[in-house]
Amino acid sequence: MTQRINYMQQSPELFKKMMEFSNAEKESAIEEKILDLVHIRASQINGCGFCLDMHVKQAKIHGESELRLYHTSIWRESNLFDPRERAALAWTEILTSLPEHGVPDEIYDGVCGQFSEKEISDLTFSIMAINAWNRINVAFKTVPGSADAAFGLKKAGLS
Repeated sequence: MTQRINYMQQSPELFKKMMEFSNAEKESAIEEKILDLVHIRASQINGCGFCLDMHVKQAKIHGESELRLYHTSIWRESNLFDPRERAALAWTEILTSLPEHGVPDEIYDGVCGQFSEKEISDLTFSIMAINAWNRINVAFKTVPGSADAAFGLKKAGLS
């Protein structure tokens, strides 16, 4: 296997700016439990083991149930998610895997039915951020769990 570069060392200023962008989510109008679900679902779609591992652990620390974590990939069939969470997950999926002809009105209308304009904007920025993180961590094959100590994720009890 080819050794990949360490993007944090190679582009420290860009990494710092990306961290600042992601940390701004703490000021978001979107509740933490929805942000956790969004991060998990986008990471599942993008096949980002590092981000999926990190965000499952964060969600667990934030009090998310294990069953809901297991059901995130099958949220449409599960009765564990409320309408607001379902709208956020649908918005996440459509923006993560952009269709050739853009976002269908039914998906947009669904998110508009659950979120304010400010919340939709904040949610969209959060989806943009996780997709960027997924792409860089997939590109450089960042090892799942390798940042647990740095991000305080050991307290999730999932290591």
